[in-house]
Amino acid sequence: MSTWILLRGLTRETRHWGRFPAILRDAVQTDSLLQLDLPGNGALVSLRAPGEVARVVTAVRLAVLQSSVPGPYRVLAMSLGGMVATAWAQQYPAEIERLVLINTSMRPFSRAPERLRPQAWPRLLSVAANWRRSQQAEAKVHWLTCNNHEERESDLAAWVAIRDSAPVSHANALRQLWAAARFDAGTVVPRCATLILSAAQDRLVNPVCSAKLAAAWGATHRQHPWAGHDLPHDDPVWTSEAVAEWLPQVADTEQNTF
Repeated sequence: MSTWILLRGLTRETRHWGRFPAILRDAVQTDSLLQLDLPGNGALVSLRAPGEVARVVTAVRLAVLQSSVPGPYRVLAMSLGGMVATAWAQQYPAEIERLVLINTSMRPFSRAPERLRPQAWPRLLSVAANWRRSQQAEAKVHWLTCNNHEERESDLAAWVAIRDSAPVSHANALRQLWAAARFDAGTVVPRCATLILSAAQDRLVNPVCSAKLAAAWGATHRQHPWAGHDLPHDDPVWTSEAVAEWLPQVADTEQNTF
């Protein structure tokens, strides 16, 4: 049975997945699911975040090695985590069996205003200005990334508790942003089967980034009609079912190929 590895995005950690991992585990019928923090976040909050994606890949691979979980791996990642997963699949193709990228973006496929919507900049600046004010910062992050507000108060309570227990430094946040901004996927298409998921109402990243990436790689692309940037938060059932429905399609295609 293949191991699923989950990677979050900029300044977020494993606890921000919420109930999604349990729903995904049931949908894809796996008992092997590993959630990893990127350096500078969560359990690794005391580490200096690398300023380039390649070095994050090194850290993630080391964490997987230390976990003793056998490969090859199926990686589901969003945003910055998606860039890390892409670089991992490009550099070490034998290690990655399946790739699911959620609301990610990267050069050379998308322009800067697409990768980070201009209308989001004022809110992001406000987040930076309120970085040490947990309630204010998380409320703005929630507005930027989530369109499902049914559990907003409990979300914010949980997110504030996470921030207070493992506060990401302002310097680490900037280094992660710098790594994301500089990442260029180049021309190497990952050899593994890839599913790209996007959200039509993403306020942070223009969903055209996912469409362009899928077109360039010939990858399967599905778009959620109303969710925001944090698609696994807004609709964890749809996200998990999209993955579960895709897996047998890939298996059928591979069988027909051989």
